[in-house]
Amino acid sequence: MSVPPDSTAAAARPPAPGVAEATAGELATLLEAELLGPADAVLTHLDAIDRAGPGALTFVRSGKYARGWPASAAAAAIVGREVPLAAMRPGEHDGRPLLIVGDADLALIRALERFAPPSTRAAPGIHPTAVVDRSARVAASAHVGPHCVVMGNAWIGEDATLVAGVFVGEGASVGDGSVLHAGVRVLDRCVLGRRCELHPGVVIGADGFGYRPGPDGRSVVKIPHIGDVIVGDHVDIGANSCVDRAKFGSTTVGHGTKIDNMVQIAHGCRVGQCCLICAFSALAGSVTLGDGVVLGGKVAVADNVEIGAGTRLAACSAVANNVPPGVVWMGAPAGPAGEWRRIYAALRRMGKRSGRTPIEE
Repeated sequence: MSVPPDSTAAAARPPAPGVAEATAGELATLLEAELLGPADAVLTHLDAIDRAGPGALTFVRSGKYARGWPASAAAAAIVGREVPLAAMRPGEHDGRPLLIVGDADLALIRALERFAPPSTRAAPGIHPTAVVDRSARVAASAHVGPHCVVMGNAWIGEDATLVAGVFVGEGASVGDGSVLHAGVRVLDRCVLGRRCELHPGVVIGADGFGYRPGPDGRSVVKIPHIGDVIVGDHVDIGANSCVDRAKFGSTTVGHGTKIDNMVQIAHGCRVGQCCLICAFSALAGSVTLGDGVVLGGKVAVADNVEIGAGTRLAACSAVANNVPPGVVWMGAPAGPAGEWRRIYAALRRMGKRSGRTPIEE
């Protein structure tokens, strides 16, 4: 029987091998932080406040976590400026350094970059087990790893990396500096931009789900999908997500968009720039997302719906109609968040008057 990990300092995880340590003073300079406490404290890694051990840097962005600071074994903390220091009682716990910053989340990103294990770039070249069609063009600086397949007239750009078991279809292209992890498929004629990262199991360019009843009323007729997928630059796509090819024309994903694991983007969708699409979300055919749209987890959008730029949809929203730009919607069917909160509050009051909650009804 497995034993759950202990959260005490004795069970704290050691730093990753090869990570360079830093002093609190060096990090304060890097993060442009106000330093309270000794500048010479040595920090070796990052960890959560309740699991951190000696040498660990943690971060605090709310009063809830501030109250856990005295019991934590962390060596130092990044603290958001809005956090009341009285809750942390810094003088009570050996004068450990606190790095006071305007935005703890952004500071954490820079700290993570600082402590990240050194990356080892794959050496340029084509692995002996890879199969590359003689008509394909592979840049001399690209890496094509074990058991990859690159079909005819495909193009692999400068410094691109195909880690292992990657399939690049006929006439498809992979932009400069893009990284395709194990098992990625970029199918025929699809285009992947520069500096993209596709995680294991991503499929770009499978046929869209298009079927119609047959003329006899008893069969199903498949609709051909002869279009492609065009993915912009600096796009990240999480594991096992799919972007389907269009019936005609292109399914498009704009520059800088980030897509989580297990996301479905159907045929003919147009996703704008710098959108964030969280796990298990699904866009039906021909959906349009404006720039900067944020979809929470498990958001479902019906076909042909347009969602305006800058709009945010709460987790588990079901969107059946067009959504204006710059709003926050939630619920099923989705509507303005404030309206949904009032509806929910009214339902709870009704349940209390009847002696039963709406769920019990």
